[in-house]
This record gives sequence, C-alpha cells and structure tokens, in this order.
Amino acid sequence: MNRECFKLLQELEPSKLNALEISGNRCQQLGFQSYTQVNYPKFDICKERLPQTFNIIIAEQVFEHLLWPYRAGKNVYDMLEPGGYFLISTPFLVRIHNCPVDCSRWTETGLKYLLAECGFPLESIRTSSWGNRECVKANFKDWVLFGWYRPLHNEPNYPVQVWALAQKQWA
Repeated sequence: MNRECFKLLQELEPSKLNALEISGNRCQQLGFQSYTQVNYPKFDICKERLPQTFNIIIAEQVFEHLLWPYRAGKNVYDMLEPGGYFLISTPFLVRIHNCPVDCSRWTETGLKYLLAECGFPLESIRTSSWGNRECVKANFKDWVLFGWYRPLHNEPNYPVQVWALAQKQWA
C-alpha cells in the first residue's frame, strides 16, 4: 500500500503541492512545496477545518477511527483547492484497533461512494487494494510485517488495505 500510494503522490509532482497530512508525517519526505501536519485525534477532522486550503490532503489509516466519516470527508473537501487531491487509505480485513475507537471498514466500491457523497465526482476517484489470505491470517493475533519470506501476491477478494485518490472539481 505505501509503495502504491507514494507512486500516486509522485505522479502529482509533490514539489508543486501544498500538502496537509492528517495521519502523521510519513509523506513529509516527498518534498512538497509546503507541508502541514496534524494528528488525529488531537485534530478532529470530523469537527475541525484549518483556515488555509491545500492542493493535497493525505489521511493514512485515519478514517476507520472516525465516528463521523462523512463529516470528515466534507471537511477535507472544503479544505481542498479546486483541482486538489485527497489520498485516503484504510484497513479492511484487519482486527479492531481502538485509537481511540475503531468504527468502519470500506471496500473499494464503498470508499469510492463515500468520497462521491462528500462531493468528489465519481469519475475522479481512483481506488485500489491489496491483500491475500496469508496476510489476513497472519494479522489475526499480532501486527505482522510482510517481506522477503512471505507471499506478496494480491488476492482481490482478501483486501487488507484499501486506498483511493480523489480529485476535487475545478471551479
């Protein structure tokens, strides 16, 4: 997931983008024109908006923890400049992990329609997912990193992670 999401961000030419990352600072290394970072739950995207707008907003592994994901999606949409992008990733087939709560899971289709309901045109939303049975089973008990000795093939019916890149309409 990280590799694929970084590819999507690189295609957008980060050096030309003013970025907001809600989920931490993993994407800071991509060299954005400007970079703002806030952390959920201290910054509650369901209730809050920043006064400035951005070309890209990134929410990695946040929306599954939100009590009001539609409200959060509307806030993201409102903080984007026309033509701006929203990159969101969420787990699907993983165990509950309360931080502080764990509420939702989306398939690619479900995530696409959540974003459309928040204002993003359906045709502007690209989704993808990754996972396989072995990864799902391995993460039942503990968080397990996959690498050199584990299968990395994708089985579309067993997504562990789902992500989407949506673009706000130009005014």
